[in-house]
Amino acid sequence: MSRSADDVILLVTDSRMRRHEPGPGHPERPARLATVCAALDGARGTRWAEAPAAERAAIERVHAPGYVDHIESLRGHPASLDADTHLSAGSVEAAYLAAGAAVEAVTAVVEGRARSAFALVRPPGHHAEADRGMGFCVFNNVAIAAAQARAALGVERVLVVDWDVHHGNGTQAAFFARSDVLFMSLHQFPFYPGTGALEEVGAGEGRGFTVNVPFPEGRGNGDYARALEDVLVPIAAAYRPELVLVSAGFDAHAADPLAEMRLTEEGYAAMTGLVRDIADEHAGGRLVLLLEGGYDLRALAESTRACVEVLGGATPPSFAGTTERGGAVLGRLERELAPYWRF
Repeated sequence: MSRSADDVILLVTDSRMRRHEPGPGHPERPARLATVCAALDGARGTRWAEAPAAERAAIERVHAPGYVDHIESLRGHPASLDADTHLSAGSVEAAYLAAGAAVEAVTAVVEGRARSAFALVRPPGHHAEADRGMGFCVFNNVAIAAAQARAALGVERVLVVDWDVHHGNGTQAAFFARSDVLFMSLHQFPFYPGTGALEEVGAGEGRGFTVNVPFPEGRGNGDYARALEDVLVPIAAAYRPELVLVSAGFDAHAADPLAEMRLTEEGYAAMTGLVRDIADEHAGGRLVLLLEGGYDLRALAESTRACVEVLGGATPPSFAGTTERGGAVLGRLERELAPYWRF
């Protein structure tokens, strides 16, 4: 589809996020953000914006005040939140900037200052729960963005799609009993953090509004594309989101060292095309991607560039068919969700 000159893609980031240094040999390293920014420099239809630090009130829509106090107490000091999540002197500032970038990206899109946006952030966020950081994450950037849209920007229904290879346990927990945020996660299973089983569909008024696609290892472009086409598209047609957010992790890429999936940059382009179409159909085009994982630098650069090119109007590839094991998961998922959605 064609884009007008006014359909800018806003790229929100801040170089100070590179001051978050988890330590030698850690996969979530500053080079990740530098590589992504270099790959997107000069991309057609983009405009860069500097991330502000998030306000505490925005963070506390998702995180407990005591947890925020604890993170504040670590400002300027090395510390560890768990065995995988290590902070340096610049990490707390980086975490506030990452959350702020998410809020700014969503605000710009909802206010019409950009049609779509990509928050290029670190540390990532989707594992962070209300009262603890984990899995490289400090604040849950995408959950903070969704909560901001609901509480402050007049958005009634938010769709969050998480295609990071790890289940977005923190995002799921934030909205598990709510129907105003619909959460769909596609992830390797069983795998870290151990959550995201197919039967986890929400609680209370949120039943049916959590959708987990727990793929076995080795799934690729066709499996992921079919999950969006056959499951997400009909759900979105019924749900009619007013804003679409993507926890855009790139660690399901075949080259990634931390997982065992087989996506390529073309697969990420195809998924971007599908969520772009959902946003165009139901949300006035309002779409925000937020960087999560992805630890092979070349794969990360090529995949993020492919996504931004699709946001800019490039025709995404299509993939027919799925693997036998991937198709079996989707069949079971449709049966699990049949009380809530029509396929």
